[in-house]
Amino acid sequence: MGHLEKSKEDFIVMAEAGFIAINQGDEDAALKLFRAAQLINPANSLPKIGLGYLHFLKLELNQARKIFEEVLQKEPNNDMAKALLGLSTALSPNDAVKGEKILEDASSKTNDPAVKSMTKTAIDFIEKFVKKKPAPISAGSSKEPKKK
Repeated sequence: MGHLEKSKEDFIVMAEAGFIAINQGDEDAALKLFRAAQLINPANSLPKIGLGYLHFLKLELNQARKIFEEVLQKEPNNDMAKALLGLSTALSPNDAVKGEKILEDASSKTNDPAVKSMTKTAIDFIEKFVKKKPAPISAGSSKEPKKK
């Protein structure tokens, strides 16, 4: 195995391990793994998407959006970055409709079944929980309990 093949293999291992670390709640390890992957292959956007995903899961939506937008400036057809941007935008205050449009665009243009599934689930969630108006408080619930 040549040096180039070994580097490609190391990159994939580092990037995948970064996502695994995120899913295990190990932010420190995820950051280190994504940074190592970026050192091995600075041109690949996967570690950057991983960092954006980490921000997204921490509900640091503005930071996540910024990262996904940076990826899309370089790679306008990156379906995963577009879908995660849509979701980050839809969950941001006052941007549900804008985010939903980004998700619909990502869903209609992707051939990736995982992205298609994620965007459909996200759109359903936005429709059911984000865009839905809160239920009015019932008249009886606002009264203080009677003292005995």
